[in-house]
Amino acid sequence: MGKLIEGVWRDEDYDTKKSGGRFVRWDSSFRHQVSADGTSGFKAGPERYHLYLSWACPWAHRTLIMRSLKKLEDVISVSFVEPLMGKQGWTFGEDGDPLYGLDTLYQVYLKAKPDYSGRVTVPVLWDRQTETIVNNESSEIIRMLNGEFSAFGDNTTDYYPPNLRAAIDTINEDIYSRLNNGVYRTGFATTQEAYEEAFDALFDCLDALEERLSGQRYLVGDQITEADWRLFTTLVRFDAVYVGHFKCNLRRIIDYPNLWGYVRELYQHPGVAETINMDQIKGHYYASHAMVNPTGIVAKGPSLDFTSAHGRDTIT
Repeated sequence: MGKLIEGVWRDEDYDTKKSGGRFVRWDSSFRHQVSADGTSGFKAGPERYHLYLSWACPWAHRTLIMRSLKKLEDVISVSFVEPLMGKQGWTFGEDGDPLYGLDTLYQVYLKAKPDYSGRVTVPVLWDRQTETIVNNESSEIIRMLNGEFSAFGDNTTDYYPPNLRAAIDTINEDIYSRLNNGVYRTGFATTQEAYEEAFDALFDCLDALEERLSGQRYLVGDQITEADWRLFTTLVRFDAVYVGHFKCNLRRIIDYPNLWGYVRELYQHPGVAETINMDQIKGHYYASHAMVNPTGIVAKGPSLDFTSAHGRDTIT
């Protein structure tokens, strides 16, 4: 996976020795904000910002979905790293980075901060004007896209409405801890105790969500919010990757009637299916994590039909 230490790239996996075999995620490092009025130092506007993404990454996927839902395709440009994460981390294809012709994503980080120390992750929200990284925290980027860019996209939709923010924040925190990050805590655990601890929390969360969605169509209120999209990017990968590759195999999403209908409904929402590349998702996970899958063999299955009738429209 690799990381930068004072501007020097090191090909190192996460060290779980000091955490009892538990995977501990590094915090995102760039936390500046784009604002509609520019008081943050980064003013929202067309053709100024660029997103560096991966088709495979669920965190990056959130931002791609929000860009589509808010109709910001002509406002914020996007490029994708290669699916395989090797010894140089995330890399660009033969043509290189479209902005500067760089070969690796860590070079983009160094362009922003030459002495940077930390993980090199997607998504990255890049500012062409100041030539720096504005933010690399997906949860903050999606809120900027939802709110601060409204004048340039679809201002009729709000996925973080004021009256639901407290409820959205509460469920986001729980789902992040036990499920969004929980699949990684399960898959990257290096002791049996750490694995079972994360595994149990993960399926407790899925069981609770299945029950919640038995009586309501969406996670919060009667409308789709950012909480649904944050959950969706994990669920749509679950059966194809996390069940086998990360040993999250107590139950599949298709074994949960409400969750399976829910993920199909969100998949079928206009503009969402186009943000999913399952070949790259599977290719990345199975071939990039040598500590989990040393052979790099990519599983052929399962066969999943996200386009079948979801039946969620009967729930009010």
